[in-house]
Amino acid sequence: MLHNQSFRIGHGFDVHQLAAGRPFILGGVTIPCDKGILGHSDADVLIHAICDALLGAAALRDIGFHFPDTDDQYKNINSGILLQSVIELLTSQNYVVGNIDCTIALQIPKISQYIPEMQENLAHLMGVPVTAISVKATTTEHLGFTGRGEGIAVWAVALLYSTKD
Repeated sequence: MLHNQSFRIGHGFDVHQLAAGRPFILGGVTIPCDKGILGHSDADVLIHAICDALLGAAALRDIGFHFPDTDDQYKNINSGILLQSVIELLTSQNYVVGNIDCTIALQIPKISQYIPEMQENLAHLMGVPVTAISVKATTTEHLGFTGRGEGIAVWAVALLYSTKD
């Protein structure tokens, strides 16, 4: 990268409840589980946190502003579509994704075997190399709502750089 480019960092966080009768979709990957993620869209908490990190880095508000859960057009929508819309918005503002780093906190299900597929899917959706996407998972040692298997939380950090400068 050129040293005259400006860089921006954003942080995203999202949390969703787990519930029976819903699919468990994370990073665009459907994972077998007796509980799924509850939300207005497909509730892909990983993609939602990434969207917030990207939007935050560009100072473009948050996912709820751009895709409100009060709008029926987003009911059960594939969150990958939302992420692609965020990337289009960033591109229109002359931003390019440098890298993404995410931490997922959940007790169930175990997801480590699905992380490479998540990284590949996220890289494809954002048009970046898979090496620009880091996804990590941790339990909370049975503490709190994630530890009791009631929900899932994700933190994401994004680095953008401007192609305008």
